[in-house]
Amino acid sequence: MEFKRLVDQELKDRRVFVRADLNVPLDDTGAISDDTRIRASVPGIAHCLRAGAAVMVTSHLGRPREGELRPQDSLAPVAHRLGELLGREARLVRDWVDGGFTVRPGQVVVLENCRSNPGEKANDENLGRRMAALCDVYANDAFGTAHRAEATTVAIARFAPIACAGPLLCAELDALGKALKDARRPLVAVVAGSKVSTKLTILKSLSEKVDQLIVGGGIANTFLLAGGTAIGASLAEPDLVDDARAILAAMRARGAAVPLPSDVVVATEISASARARTIPVGEVGADDRILDFGPQSMAELGKLLAAAGTIVWNGPIGVFEYEAFAGGTRALAGAIAASSAYSIAGGGDTLAAIARFGVAERISYISTGGGAFLEFLAGRELPAVAALLARA
Repeated sequence: MEFKRLVDQELKDRRVFVRADLNVPLDDTGAISDDTRIRASVPGIAHCLRAGAAVMVTSHLGRPREGELRPQDSLAPVAHRLGELLGREARLVRDWVDGGFTVRPGQVVVLENCRSNPGEKANDENLGRRMAALCDVYANDAFGTAHRAEATTVAIARFAPIACAGPLLCAELDALGKALKDARRPLVAVVAGSKVSTKLTILKSLSEKVDQLIVGGGIANTFLLAGGTAIGASLAEPDLVDDARAILAAMRARGAAVPLPSDVVVATEISASARARTIPVGEVGADDRILDFGPQSMAELGKLLAAAGTIVWNGPIGVFEYEAFAGGTRALAGAIAASSAYSIAGGGDTLAAIARFGVAERISYISTGGGAFLEFLAGRELPAVAALLARA
């Protein structure tokens, strides 16, 4: 992709506006419970400071109402943590859209929650112009919001003197491009989760590109149903069986495949105390719920992953939050980590599984984006990226 990159810009004595993704989880006391997104944003901000820029950083946090900033929506804890990581003060500025604040070269300020500004979510042109007037260089470093057309991701990029991509956004786009557009074959995609409907577009798009499409969770149950296999009381979407059949047929027509489980782990309830049983998939009873893939199925999938050239992973195979149903996802994570393939993983549940099973260092690239990751996989245009491409 041809877009301007922050690292290539002259920044000394320039005002740089960074749209970061600092939407971190907070606990009941308002303290940050996981600062991963802040840490991921530090390299871009630090680069600007080293280059002698006056840096402004903003982000959304939570779900504020436009025109109203509640205490729980404030970026105050984020500003404090960012300052700790940068080793300098990161002053919080509340009313900032029309300026009125000072930031000098080598300093950084955090501009309060951007989604509290009227017009942000509507991608208001006037708001974009006002924000663009604050800076000499606009840098989008928030891949997690790239699928949303908002004033701090699109409108400002239209009017800023220079609009470019920060290092985190560049890394995401480079990694995704390598995984899908310049993929080493065989290309294997793992798409799992509870519902086909939320990932149907992605499944259809990937079915035209990949050599193997591994489905898991409730998605796999819908595909089993489409193939005529009884799934008992398992979670599935019967109204999407025809869509699943169409994907199966399309994959078969071009010599590709959707491998389905030969054995599964079932129980009659979903709980930590549920009695789990591993059975052939053809023996699922009327009261059984399929909650994980069995060891035979995972051994078969492990062979496919070992032979892969590129692996894209989104979603856990089973209800891995409970140990009785974690075997499939544990085996999947291990197989991807052990493979020599270029692997890229994204999505909240996927990141949780990677952390739980300790394979982060053996995944080639871990995406910070959830919705944006899925939209990219589906082949959809990301509005924030389109805005940067238009300015290139």
